[in-house]
Amino acid sequence: MSLKFVKQDEYGIFVAEGLSLPGCISQGETRAEALKNIQEAIEVYIESLKEHNEPIPPSIDEKIVEVVV
Repeated sequence: MSLKFVKQDEYGIFVAEGLSLPGCISQGETRAEALKNIQEAIEVYIESLKEHNEPIPPSIDEKIVEVVV
């Protein structure tokens, strides 16, 4: 599962979320670090679901659209 959403918070920290994995959130001082950390978090999350015989949620297909005003 590779779905990730990264945004910068009000303190300048980059926050990444595994969109289809409730509560799967990580962060980093840089975008690259946040992406690396969320990848690890997603892997651990999926491993935990498998160990507990829980279903893996389906991927969410989203598209980001920019609007200039």
